[in-house]
Parts: sequence; C-alpha cells; structure tokens
Amino acid sequence: MKNRKGWLAVLGAAVALLLVPPLVSAGGEETGPQIRGLRMMVPNSPGGGYDITARTAVKAVEDAGLNGNIEVFNLPGAGGTVGLGRLVNERGNGKLAMSMGLGVVGSVYTNKSPSSLQDTTAIAKLTEEADIVVVSKDSPYQTIQQLVEAWRADPGSVPVGGGSAPGGPDHLAPMLMAQAAGIPPTRVNYIPFDGGGELMASVLGGKVGFGVSGIGETRDQIASGALRALAVTSPQRVPGIDAPTLQESGVDVSFTNWRGIVAPPGLSDSDRERLIGLFTRLQDTPQWREALQRNGWTPAFQPGDDFAAFLKTENDRVAAVLKELGLA
Repeated sequence: MKNRKGWLAVLGAAVALLLVPPLVSAGGEETGPQIRGLRMMVPNSPGGGYDITARTAVKAVEDAGLNGNIEVFNLPGAGGTVGLGRLVNERGNGKLAMSMGLGVVGSVYTNKSPSSLQDTTAIAKLTEEADIVVVSKDSPYQTIQQLVEAWRADPGSVPVGGGSAPGGPDHLAPMLMAQAAGIPPTRVNYIPFDGGGELMASVLGGKVGFGVSGIGETRDQIASGALRALAVTSPQRVPGIDAPTLQESGVDVSFTNWRGIVAPPGLSDSDRERLIGLFTRLQDTPQWREALQRNGWTPAFQPGDDFAAFLKTENDRVAAVLKELGLA
C-alpha cells in the first residue's frame, strides 16, 4: 500500500509539472512577465494609422514570443475621443491599452471631450512618421506645384481629405500647407474621414482633390500605381518614396506625426511596469525593426514618464495651433 501511495505521489508531481505553463519560451530564452488577457483598443476604423500601428506592434510582440495572444479591437468615433473616454472609464484595468497619436491630442479640443490624454497612463511613444500628399493616378495634378497653384486659385474647388478629425495630423498638415501657400485656412475645404482606410477609398474614387495621410497607410497603393505621391511633409525625403519634401518644393512646411500607447488611469505600479516593460523589450526584436523599415516609420521610443512629459508638451503646442486657426 505504501509503495502504491508513493508511485501515485510521483505520478501526481509529474502531471503537475506538465500542467504548469513554462516560464521561458520554447527557445529557452526568458520573455519577461506575460500579461494574460491583454487587449489593444484602436480608436479609429480598420486601415487607419492607429490600426496599422496597433496590429503591427501586436504581431511583432507575439512573433517575438514576448506575450501570448493579444486581442485588437476597433472603437472608432469623434476623432478617437470615443475610445479615449472608454479607456479613461476603465480605471485600474491593467489588461487594456490603446494605440493613439497626435490626432487624439487635437480631437480632445475640437470635439470638446470631457476626457483628455492627461487622464491616461502614458506607456510609450513608438514611432514618428511623415505625412504624404497623394492624388489618384487619374488626377490632373502631376506635381505638388501644379496642385498648390490650382488650390491657391480656387481653394473651395480643390477639397482635401484627411484621415483624422479637425485638430488631427491629417488636418493640421494641410492647414499649415495652406498658410505657407498664402491660402486663408478658413477657405480650405477639408473633409475628415475616420481613418486612412476610408480616406484612401475617397482619394481613389476622385471624391477629394487630394489626400493627406501617413505613409504607412498609402505605401501599398503608391507601389501599385493606384496613387501618385506628390510630396512628403518631413524635413528630409523618405526612402522608398519617390516624392520631394514640401520645403524643397517651395512650401515652407515641416511636419511629422507620431504614435504611441496609453493605458487607463489608476494602474498599480506593477501593472504599469509590465506594460512599459513589454514595449521596451519590443524595441530590440528583429520583428519590430523589420516592421519599422517596411512601413517607413522612424523609431522614436519614449517610455513612461518621458512619454508623459512629451504628451504635455504636444498638448500645449496643438492647443496653440488650433487657437490660431480658430478651432480651440
């Protein structure tokens, strides 16, 4: 009987070892603390910049073995402030994060949102990206100079589409372009779309004269010949994109968008550090480095407190620009 009990104890211990999940990856390398049940909210439609950033980062995290499955879901509306409100209401939830960027900063003002990014927990800034001015392959505009000349002659007849609400990067960029070209911003016919996916469909369909969006949202259509790139908003040309900068084309504008990750307010110190640690470890993976190169994103990593300070600076900068445009 004693021998039988001994064998049962050994068998039970072996079964327990099989059922306990390993603390290391299959390759034997430590992957850090996993966040089980982590979800990533995207506050705009599929195909937009926040969506592409979120899904790209999540895939890189999973492929690198840094975390188990992460659910990505979209909650669009009001330039990202619907998702922002949901995030702020999830106080203390360490299993929820949100992909966001410069557009949400402006949307807080233009949509008079009761919640702001100062109410969230800053996790990390991930990337910077130039905006790009594009037209359909059937557009009469072959160069940025031709577009600006027609736009200056009759601003209302050349509608510009952007993948963000007023106050977002795709709105701020053409407004700054208009100012530099001598066009009063009040005469600009800006048509907002909820994300780059909807915008690209309108540009391709000829519903707007030109579009301004992130390079990651337009790269495939440019490569296929469906879109023509006229200019980029960054101070330098973008590798892989055959288009001049606005500045070298005589439009004195230099503008760069950015994207990052925030979480609900009121996180415990351990939950906050787990999220910051996850995106910190992501930076050194070949999967993320390849994604940056493929999408034309500039790495701009800022974790935790550094990102929180950056958000405060951006909030003040955008508020000043919107007030100058009469939008805040």
